[in-house]
Amino acid sequence: MQIFARLLLPALAVMLPACASHQGNAATATSSPGSTLRVATYNTSLFDDEAGGVIRRLQAGDAGARKIAAVLQQVRPDLVLLNEFDYDAAGRAADLFQRDYLERQQPGGGEALHYPYRYFAEVNTGVPSGLDLDRNGSVGASAGAADGNRNAGRDRGNDAWGYGLHPGQYGMLVLSKHPIDAAQVRSFRLLRWSAMPGARRPVDPATGKPWHDDAVWEQLRLSSKSHWDVPVHAPGGTVHFLVSHPTPPVFDGPEDRNGARNADEIRLWHDYISPGTHTWLCDDAGRCGGLAEGARFVIAGDLNNDPADGDGHHEAIVELLEHPRVLRMATPRSAGGEETARAYAAKGLLRRGAPAHVTGDFGPRAGAMRLDYVLPSTGFALQGSGVFWPASTDPAAAIADGSDHHLVWVDLAL
Repeated sequence: MQIFARLLLPALAVMLPACASHQGNAATATSSPGSTLRVATYNTSLFDDEAGGVIRRLQAGDAGARKIAAVLQQVRPDLVLLNEFDYDAAGRAADLFQRDYLERQQPGGGEALHYPYRYFAEVNTGVPSGLDLDRNGSVGASAGAADGNRNAGRDRGNDAWGYGLHPGQYGMLVLSKHPIDAAQVRSFRLLRWSAMPGARRPVDPATGKPWHDDAVWEQLRLSSKSHWDVPVHAPGGTVHFLVSHPTPPVFDGPEDRNGARNADEIRLWHDYISPGTHTWLCDDAGRCGGLAEGARFVIAGDLNNDPADGDGHHEAIVELLEHPRVLRMATPRSAGGEETARAYAAKGLLRRGAPAHVTGDFGPRAGAMRLDYVLPSTGFALQGSGVFWPASTDPAAAIADGSDHHLVWVDLAL
């Protein structure tokens, strides 16, 4: 497996102190360097339907990537997960983003930003399974098939271990100012869904039988991208960065196979931090069991599940939020998210969740929802949190539309 968790080039500029606020505006208050650990998650939408497409866009000076970099320069997290960042085995996309975007001051951004460490590894998206997972009668037709590129691509994506049109699409990238213990990283990319006790095996409601036959079910992977436990040597001790990007609980049928998978992908972290031997939780290196009792962690990612609204099994995310080892804290909020959610409500798209808590705008059919999370463990003291989503009247709003998701951050006392 190709991975990148290495020391990069020296910083190009002196880093500014981290900022702290409870209002989602990352520039309203400052904290002394080293007194807090700022952790963030950001679905960057830096993916392309063609292999190498993101590399070509970054080489050409992608406008969306400049806005993503500007937001990161403003918020300046010490540790951040980037979801939907296409993986390539040589790490060229990550190199380009670091060198040409983060390390160069962007319009609306802050000073150049350098991350000495990163973790970048394979994911399941776009990797052919060799199985007819969507049960349409064909196995992953290649592009250019007789039914046209669009349909062929959709079939190829549906029959991959995780939906994607090429291996690495919608990948994950961890950037850190503190050393990553690459030898102790645990990846659960290959973990079989059927290994999970009480797994939500999809059922065809028309027949009452399992959607996948036994031969297919026993091979299915649980993680649509991957689940990583990335140990980071922060100044106050090791922090386990538990990152993932579960499948959206849509784009399926009445069997709800994506909804069931989303819930169990979230449950993986719930079980990983729960007491017990968990002999079924075996990583890609063959090590089994969950996280050690007393270890500090931060769960982060676009988990594609709102606690109250939209599709999906809401109990999965609620149970994770209410886990005894997860810190009870105020929900990160933003003025821009509240403004957007209330605008949808005025048009008749009503939601049960708090408008200020949403993390993304997903269009007139779905509206605004809370899908992105940074969940620290007990043992930390919360210093601040927010969602980088300025109000439309704020000049910073000009850089906040690089993705349909918005960066979520928390400040933790070391």
